[in-house]
Amino acid sequence: MLAILVTVTSGAIVAQASDAWAASYPSWSDVQKARKSESAKKAEISRLKALLAQLEANVVATQAESQKKGQEYYEAQLAYDEAAFRVDLLQQQADEAQVKASESMRKAGQIAARVQRVGGQDITMQLVFSEGSQTDLLSSLGMASKVSQQSNGIYTKAKRDQNAAQALTDQANLAKDALKDLADAAEKAMIEAQKAADAAAAALEEQAGNQERLEAQLASLVENRKLTEAQYEVGAEIRRKAEAERKRKEAEAAAAAAAAAAANGGASSSGWTKPSGGHASSSYGPRVPPTKGASSFHMGTDFGVGCGTPIYAASSGRVIYAGWNGGYGNFVKIDHGGGLTTGYAHIQNGGIHVSVGQNVSVGQVIARVGTTGTSTGCHLHFEVRNYGTATNPVNFLRARGVSL
Repeated sequence: MLAILVTVTSGAIVAQASDAWAASYPSWSDVQKARKSESAKKAEISRLKALLAQLEANVVATQAESQKKGQEYYEAQLAYDEAAFRVDLLQQQADEAQVKASESMRKAGQIAARVQRVGGQDITMQLVFSEGSQTDLLSSLGMASKVSQQSNGIYTKAKRDQNAAQALTDQANLAKDALKDLADAAEKAMIEAQKAADAAAAALEEQAGNQERLEAQLASLVENRKLTEAQYEVGAEIRRKAEAERKRKEAEAAAAAAAAAAANGGASSSGWTKPSGGHASSSYGPRVPPTKGASSFHMGTDFGVGCGTPIYAASSGRVIYAGWNGGYGNFVKIDHGGGLTTGYAHIQNGGIHVSVGQNVSVGQVIARVGTTGTSTGCHLHFEVRNYGTATNPVNFLRARGVSL
């Protein structure tokens, strides 16, 4: 088994795979040989203790790096979400300003037409040659002057409204350009966070695969017990069978939960389903942050269910993230194609049941509800994104025939 060897470079923790380090694990034969002299025994004890300490250090270091990169991913996504919200507001204001400007221009056009009608007659010539009442002609002249003044005022306002609309449109376009950079930054942060999460998982697996044996070897030397590899394997095999049985029962429970979900409605004809049991306890949109570090705009919908409750893939797709994600805690993200992704947050520690690159089916158990990250209690935070921009999950699912 490959070990994860942690080195420190310029203050940064770097996880590396090391065949040489893995090859340094002692065999049971090495342990037996070490009994032949007190010095060899002491050296082997020191070696085993150092190996155990290194395994623990690898786990601690890679988990710390995973937490750090996960927080950076969370903050990058939050920066994008906040900017996307501002873009929507600016675009809405620009659209409203354009409607107002168009109405102002329409009124200006109407006044201009009136001026043309009134001023189209040569009033001066009429005053000289007309047989009509000069009073009527003077009245027409006064009206033309007033209409002209009104026209100038309305036209000035129309231009002002048009300029305001254009300024807001320009701001919205600039914000959209900046939004792409933030989206790229969030994507890069997600990739880095996943690498760190994978390294942490590998270090934990390395520890789990070697710690028990190393501890047994150490105990045999410290306690002067002639524990052989065969004797160790008997106990290890019993433990492996117990672990396999535990996983089998867990898989059966997950399958039963998925079947129960299907019996309660299952996937709609559009291929979507409810991601968890329970009711929606916190809706999408602006809110007062429930705890420090939480966003003031809720990008998803919360389902109030107990810790350990199954979380289902809302639709079929491919897992593109599975790991720590700052305020979201343990997090899974699924790509459903066509720009659509779903996210599942606050998963319990050890509760992620899928891995990156894995294809999942609608209704498949992908995780277990928890209260990690900036969570105030057991629940599932579920979100839907269209090309990176969050949308209301309840409206999205209802539009696809999912009853909530």
